[in-house]
Amino acid sequence: MSSRIRRCPHDLRYTLSLVCPVCGRPTRPAHPARFSPEDRYCSYRRAVRRWKTSP
Repeated sequence: MSSRIRRCPHDLRYTLSLVCPVCGRPTRPAHPARFSPEDRYCSYRRAVRRWKTSP
């Protein structure tokens, strides 16, 4: 079990488990990842995001 709160993207319920107890789908972290201005890997993440969304 996780110690951080998570949220089901389907029915928008909050839970601590990795799977939603109502619909059985995987949950996501409820809060965005931390931001750091000294992030050395941001250019790689943006490149992967562009690569995944391009047709």
